[in-house]
Amino acid sequence: MKYQKMGKPMPCAIVIGCAPAVIFTGPQKLPIDQDELGVAGGLIGEPIRIVKCKTIDLEVPADAEIVIEGLIDPVLLEPEGPFGESHGHVALEDFNMSMQVTAITRKRKPVLVSIVSQVTPSESSVLKRVAYEPLFLNHLKKVLNVKGLRRVVMHEPLTNIRKVIFLEFDRSAPQSEVWRGLQGAATLQAQCGKIVIAVSDDIDSRNADAVFWSLAYRANMIDDVHVTPYRSGGHGPKSGSKSAEGTLLIDATLKAPMPPLALPAEPYMVRARQIWEDLQLPRLTPQPPWHGYSLGDWTDRWTQFADDAVNGDWRKTGENTLARRKGGMKPETPTRDIEKD
Repeated sequence: MKYQKMGKPMPCAIVIGCAPAVIFTGPQKLPIDQDELGVAGGLIGEPIRIVKCKTIDLEVPADAEIVIEGLIDPVLLEPEGPFGESHGHVALEDFNMSMQVTAITRKRKPVLVSIVSQVTPSESSVLKRVAYEPLFLNHLKKVLNVKGLRRVVMHEPLTNIRKVIFLEFDRSAPQSEVWRGLQGAATLQAQCGKIVIAVSDDIDSRNADAVFWSLAYRANMIDDVHVTPYRSGGHGPKSGSKSAEGTLLIDATLKAPMPPLALPAEPYMVRARQIWEDLQLPRLTPQPPWHGYSLGDWTDRWTQFADDAVNGDWRKTGENTLARRKGGMKPETPTRDIEKD
C-alpha cells in the first residue's frame, strides 16, 4: 500500500533454498518490524551471511540456491490460481499481485528446494507448529501467568494447527485458571483458536480420540461451554457467506473424582507387552491410555477385590458380598448410598 501511494513498483526477491533456520523463521508470525534474518541468526548462533541483489535494492541470504529478483506492480492485479491451500481446500481464482522478473541468480549447481503445503499435516504446518506451540505456552504461562497449564497442542491433521487448540492442565488447576487459559489461547492471534478445549493432564491431547473421550464424559454442555461471537474468519476457503465467525471454548477437565480407567493396571500391561515381544509377535504401537489408572473415586475394599482375583482367591469376594446382602431397594443402587461407613 505504501508503494501504491508513491506510485512506484515494489522491489521483491524470492529466495529458494537457504539455511534451515531461515526457512524455519520465514513463516513464523513475528512483529512487523522484527528482522527475521536476525532471528534466524540467533537460532544458529551466528549472523546469516547476506549479499545485495543485482537489480534491486534488497539484501538476501548469500548462500541461497536460487534468487529471483523483480518488481511488483502495486496497481494492476491479475488472476491467480486455483491452487491447493494449507486449509485443505483449493483456493479459487483471485486477483493478486504479479512480479516482473528483473534477474535470476543461482549457485553453479543449484538445488530447487520446495515444500508441500496443502492438506495438513504438511511441511508448512510442521514448520509453524514447532514454533507456535511454545509461543502460545510461553504467552499463557509467562505473560498471562495462567496457573496449572502443562502443555499447548495445536491440532494439525486437516485443521492446519490454527483452528483447534488443546490445553492440558494439572488436575489441581482452579476452574478460573482453566477459563483464563481458554480465553488467552483464543485471543493471542486472530487466526488461531476458533475452537479451544481444555483437558486434564491424564489425557494425551495429541490423540484426538482421547480428547473426544474427555469431551464425552467430563464436559457438561450446559456449564462447561462458552461461545464468543465476532472473530475473524481467518485462513480458510472464501466460498459461502462472509458473516463473522465465533469462538467455541470448552472446559473438558476433570472436575471431580471419577472411577479408574477400565484397563489392567500398568504393571500387568507392561508384563503382557514383554510376553508379546518375547513371542516375537507383530510389533505393538500402544496409544494412551494403554493401562488403567486411578481418577480418585476408589476404595481399599475394591483394591482388595482386584488383588484377590489376581491371586485366585475369588471365593473371598463372594463371601464378602454374600454377607452384605440387603433388601428394600432397586437394582443398581450404589453401595455407598446404603453402606455409609
